[in-house]
Amino acid sequence: MVMSVQYRVQISKGNERVDGPDGADLVISVPIKVASDADFDPTVAFMRGQLKAVGSTGALFSELSSGEAAHAIAQLVELDS
Repeated sequence: MVMSVQYRVQISKGNERVDGPDGADLVISVPIKVASDADFDPTVAFMRGQLKAVGSTGALFSELSSGEAAHAIAQLVELDS
């Protein structure tokens, strides 16, 4: 079963960059301050409680280990760069 994933990078309260469909099976959120750090690692951010996820933990770990989460979040951070 293919799961849909939505990534959210929070700029400020009520302002976020979003990639992925509404109603996704897994929603991953991280503040831009954390995601734009030079040594950002989404797995470490998750373990520190900085990266939040709603949905299947197995799907989250798959996104983290495949590198998909790091790539998608980096794309959202770089939108204005």
